[in-house]
Amino acid sequence: MSKKHNSSHNPSKETNKFHFKRYWQLYVMMAIPLFFLLLFKYVPMFGNILAFRRYRPGMSPFGTDWVGFRYFQMFLKDPAFWRAFRNTLVISLINLAVNFPLPIIFAILLNELRSKKFKKFVQTVSYMPRFVSTVVVIAILAEILSPSTGLLNTFFKNAFGRESIYYMNDPKYFRLIYVLSDSWQYMGWTAIIYLAAITGINSELYEAARIDGASRMQQVFSITIPSIMPTIMVMLILNIGRLLSLGFEKVLLMYTPNNSAVSDIIDTLVYRTGLANQNYSYATAIGLFSGLIGAFLVISANRLSKKLTGESIY
Repeated sequence: MSKKHNSSHNPSKETNKFHFKRYWQLYVMMAIPLFFLLLFKYVPMFGNILAFRRYRPGMSPFGTDWVGFRYFQMFLKDPAFWRAFRNTLVISLINLAVNFPLPIIFAILLNELRSKKFKKFVQTVSYMPRFVSTVVVIAILAEILSPSTGLLNTFFKNAFGRESIYYMNDPKYFRLIYVLSDSWQYMGWTAIIYLAAITGINSELYEAARIDGASRMQQVFSITIPSIMPTIMVMLILNIGRLLSLGFEKVLLMYTPNNSAVSDIIDTLVYRTGLANQNYSYATAIGLFSGLIGAFLVISANRLSKKLTGESIY
């Protein structure tokens, strides 16, 4: 008995073609962010070659002479780099310690509200600052903290007779202003992620806990937090990976010569070295070094999370 085998017939291939024809609009929509990702995230990686080559204006964009690790040795001996590195790390760690748990606490408290109208109002008000431009945020801060007509100085002067303080120019207040303004701008927006995770928790778990006599606080610690722990760990890993990548625009707008001892970070050093002083190879080496540390932090945090909690991003 002979069997005919048609090698040209491929059901899987036909299924894929049918799926593409039916949902081609979704593929087109997916192509736009993929193109953006390739063009602005992956293509610029080729520019990292400048960290190992000398760049001369008007000549090859990928440098002219191979210099190896010369620029890495230069910035590792530069006190300005280590000051910027220390400032970046300190601000990032303070920001992580304050602004990582804050959205989680806010999302849990918001979820406990029973009035739906009030809950929607609070949620809307909390995430609206995310749509305010960083330039506008710093302009608002400059007005509120102004030494002459600022709301804060006027209040302290009238209430306690205290002399005006130029908060935006004082290095003692730079980190506090940066962290608190980040809390105001991003807390509500980040809380949306945790609220979505809380919404996905099975309501039967809460009902069973109430039957067993568990209080609202016990339900939070026994059900809510353990259920959203995978989301918390993924967000923590991503935040640790961004430790050396602070908001460049925000720091630059808050930067003054008087507070430079605490406000000069890696990103502003790269900007000043690369664009202002046109030392592109040196700035590229600093940026590459910062990126490699960020990658190392993500890998380390991911492995540690997987070992301790069993949750990871890959």
